[in-house]
Amino acid sequence: MKATRTPALLAVTIGAGLMMASCAATSPASTPQLESAVPSPAPSSAEASTTAGNATPTGAPQVVATGLEAPWSVVFRNGTPLISERDSGRILELGPDGTTRSLGEIPGVAGVGEGGLLGLAVDSQGRLYAYSTGTDGNRLQRFDVTGAPGSLALGQPETLLDGIASASYHNGGRIAFGPDGMVYVTIGDAGRRDSAQDLDSLNGKILRMTPDGDVPDDNPFPDSLVYSYGHRNPQGLAWAEDGTMFATEFGQNTWDELNIITAGANYGWPTVEGIATTGDFTDPLQQWEPSEASPSGMTHTDGTLFIANLRGQVLRAVPVADPTTSTTYHSREFGRIRDVTEAPDGKLWFVTNNTDGRGTPGPDDDRILSVEPARQ
Repeated sequence: MKATRTPALLAVTIGAGLMMASCAATSPASTPQLESAVPSPAPSSAEASTTAGNATPTGAPQVVATGLEAPWSVVFRNGTPLISERDSGRILELGPDGTTRSLGEIPGVAGVGEGGLLGLAVDSQGRLYAYSTGTDGNRLQRFDVTGAPGSLALGQPETLLDGIASASYHNGGRIAFGPDGMVYVTIGDAGRRDSAQDLDSLNGKILRMTPDGDVPDDNPFPDSLVYSYGHRNPQGLAWAEDGTMFATEFGQNTWDELNIITAGANYGWPTVEGIATTGDFTDPLQQWEPSEASPSGMTHTDGTLFIANLRGQVLRAVPVADPTTSTTYHSREFGRIRDVTEAPDGKLWFVTNNTDGRGTPGPDDDRILSVEPARQ
């Protein structure tokens, strides 16, 4: 593994503004809560705020693509959509007419359960970053992409980071470039609960690295990729216009979370789940019962965070101006929602995940749908 790891340090408590006060969370149970199970009844409208921020979905969603197999992430390379398929290990190129073609397969993908080909990101040079599960654990790789739209091809892998513990659940897997130009990667605890508090382990962390996989000089722990810790299974990353960093996280049996992420902060897992108000850990802005959420991908546009939810089967909108509130859209209309992103034309794209083994696929699943956000 390329990263140099740091000795274990004492827990760091860094307060994040806008923290929501609440009662203490129930202690975590010992059995894992996977990304989803049989969905619970739809959440009541009473828990949804009428405030949705500066952008709200309007109109009926339009179909962008159909017939996908467990899609996980969608990114845009010079305007061309690229899609990861978890189980097949393929990178798909999406054409303007909604048809797909494979531009390559990530070599050595050994996905079991929630593992496989997961997050994607594209840098300013058009290179593709992919997070996947291999035979020796999770890894981050970079690929050149050649050719023109309609005939793109995937180059050979350059491994930036590997040897991260993997499992059939809790692999994390989201990749995103921050406004500082650094690469951020979410890493789950892979069922090794205590690893989230162990700064010698990369599991249960959010990592920050240069585009070449090196440790930035201003990371919070010397010679370590660890940016924040105490995470169970984070999967969504987004930044507000002022640079505030947000992440979503799967809880176990009690609370899923939306967090503000600050350098060096400890988010409490496995000691606490959800809002603890102990002062020892950084509390989430919001928490939801897993049956109402299971938050995966997230994006920010015009003052609103949009969150894709698996078990909750909703698109959730959180206004950055008041991130302790939220509104849900498209409840149970399309099944499990894995990812959401903003397309180059400003529309919101969201990705269903009904073919991943835990949903109920319809005849056209899985799909990508788009909706126009009304900007206030």
